[in-house]
Amino acid sequence: MPSNDSTQTPTLPLPAATDAPQIEPPRLDAPSLHAADLRRLSILGIHITDVTRPRAIELLEELIRRRDGHARSVFFVNAHTLNLAAADREFHNVLGSAEYLFGDGTGVRWAARLQGVRLRANLMGTDLVPALFETTAGRGYRYFLLGADEDSIFRAAQFAAAKYTGWTQAGYHHGYVNTPERSAGVVRRINDSQADVLLVGQGNPIQERWIHAHQHKLNVPLCMAVGGLFNYWAGDIRRAPAWLRRRGAEWLGILWQQPHKARRDLLGNPLFIARVARQCWNDNEGRRGQAAVLARSTAMNPEQQRAKQ
Repeated sequence: MPSNDSTQTPTLPLPAATDAPQIEPPRLDAPSLHAADLRRLSILGIHITDVTRPRAIELLEELIRRRDGHARSVFFVNAHTLNLAAADREFHNVLGSAEYLFGDGTGVRWAARLQGVRLRANLMGTDLVPALFETTAGRGYRYFLLGADEDSIFRAAQFAAAKYTGWTQAGYHHGYVNTPERSAGVVRRINDSQADVLLVGQGNPIQERWIHAHQHKLNVPLCMAVGGLFNYWAGDIRRAPAWLRRRGAEWLGILWQQPHKARRDLLGNPLFIARVARQCWNDNEGRRGQAAVLARSTAMNPEQQRAKQ
């Protein structure tokens, strides 16, 4: 087995290059990009930041460039993630601690439509991370990969080192860091690497919990939980065809290659929609109740209002 911190020339075939839009790096003296006017949507009590992909890249780079000694987290939430949070208050709080939560997948888009909102973009980590690397290439940024098994992370690191030459690969490590001692050693390695971005791919909720538990010890400006990204980079699984992704059905391609997720998706997606529908019903009932109280109040004559007070 090759060493897990080497960066050799990959033998994997590279996908066709894409023309990424060029975004100027944010000025450090400019107003903060994560301003109060960002639209956020609440789904099952989780506040999702609704932005376009170019805007999301701007927000991520602003976090990278802040370098104030605090690590900040960005998570991607899909129907499964939100189901876990609805059933686990601790995990709900972990998600709530993130700097940004981006909506990933058809389930989240459906939930937004039930609230009368059309999301500006489907911001999944498997698309946004490559877009970030391509758009900000050549600006001196460094990244560290944490996740998967030893063989897969080695191949993923090889692929990334050759594909994203505009960034420097600071190191990588497999994701089996399930003891305090192993985690402490990995945190030291990450900090010693002077990475600007840490990508953690361990599946949820493990990856989000790991970041949250060690965030205060990490000297990395930006930590992102990226799910199965390393499996794609390693060639273990393939992206669904573009036509299937455009129709919001990439999850079918994932099920074809990973049938063990069938129960999670086929049962979890209807459960998620039911939870969101109940939330919308409760919200509407609350608004109707407030409107009724307001109507009764305005219908009172002045003497009645004084008596009620």
